Amino acid sequence: MLLSELPNGACATVRRVLPEAPPLDAAALQRLGELGFLPGEPVQLLRRGPGGREPLAVTVGQTMFALRLAEARSIEVIPD
Repeated sequence: MLLSELPNGACATVRRVLPEAPPLDAAALQRLGELGFLPGEPVQLLRRGPGGREPLAVTVGQTMFALRLAEARSIEVIPD
């Protein structure tokens, strides 16, 4: 399952960041890793932006981030 597919409030564990995820480039994918989206890390999709769209408010570990939908679609998770 992708992070973008989680319902609001759902918790999961990062499985991997998909290297083939378009339209993100290598630098954007590396940035996700640097932010803490690494295998085994707990994540929670807190809520979506206006109209159920972007940005997505997400916590990874103890830190909250706002992600674009394209970024959330590149993160594979295992729902809790």
